Amino acid sequence: VGFDTSDDAGVYKLSEEVAIVTTADFITPPVNDPFTYGQIAAANSISDIYAMGARPITCLNLVSFPSGKLPPEQLHGIVAGALDKITESGAVLAGGHSVEDSEPKFGLSVTGVVHPEKIWRNVGARHGDVLILTKPIGSGVLFNAELKGKLNDTDAFNACIESVTALNNTAAEILAQFEVHAATDITGFGFAGHALEMAQGSEVALTIELDALPIMAQALEMYSAGITTGVNRHNREKTMPHLRIEQSAAGDRQEILFDPQTSGGLLVALPEEQAAGALDQLRQSGLHQAAIVGHTGQRDGDTHLVIK
Repeated sequence: VGFDTSDDAGVYKLSEEVAIVTTADFITPPVNDPFTYGQIAAANSISDIYAMGARPITCLNLVSFPSGKLPPEQLHGIVAGALDKITESGAVLAGGHSVEDSEPKFGLSVTGVVHPEKIWRNVGARHGDVLILTKPIGSGVLFNAELKGKLNDTDAFNACIESVTALNNTAAEILAQFEVHAATDITGFGFAGHALEMAQGSEVALTIELDALPIMAQALEMYSAGITTGVNRHNREKTMPHLRIEQSAAGDRQEILFDPQTSGGLLVALPEEQAAGALDQLRQSGLHQAAIVGHTGQRDGDTHLVIK
């Protein structure tokens, strides 16, 4: 697997039993606390391994840090937060690289392993599949609202942090018991952008029930109040040529489709007869906001994504 279909990671076959999965990602700080920043960045990077159906084994730190502006304790906190999530994933921190920069940036290069016949890709969804999303969306606008001092709901922000620091390991382990036809994680392109990539690569149309999407508390309220992100417009422009939003889905709720996520959940396509069982297991495992959000079907011209 290379970069031709915008998959979440590359895959290289070593033998008939083992393939290595490789990815790299880093982000600027979405929060002020260094430890939490490290947790979020690490969970975000490792997520691409889970999105390929693989297991992470080694991680390398990718660090940009303004040592002349911030004390070393800040960097120590970031790395400690990352190590917390690396250890939780079962992988090890094997090293990394740092450079001087004007602002902090942090992430990981991650290597995982998977059986060559058990790779998940973001292509391969079939007609009649059901779509499951394992985490709520809305972190982009909540981070921006908190940064601007517009979010007064501490519980909502704490729930957001809990979501983005959570690994996708439990979801991946459960879904591996089912016949996953396509999978991706929801990150910077927003739900609509990543769903569109799945639709285009699979040569099907994805129909999404807007009211079925799990959404973080206060995210819609922030959009209604006029708060957005610097990425929403780009995500909207990227998807609109192949997107149809039906009249019933009009209004402020649309903007959540383009909200850029950090360490978002997995979006998977699997047979209709398996969807209810998979969802039940996900929720029993503690992923209470996992939801069936749509289905696949025949394309109508250039329309690859339909929002109802």
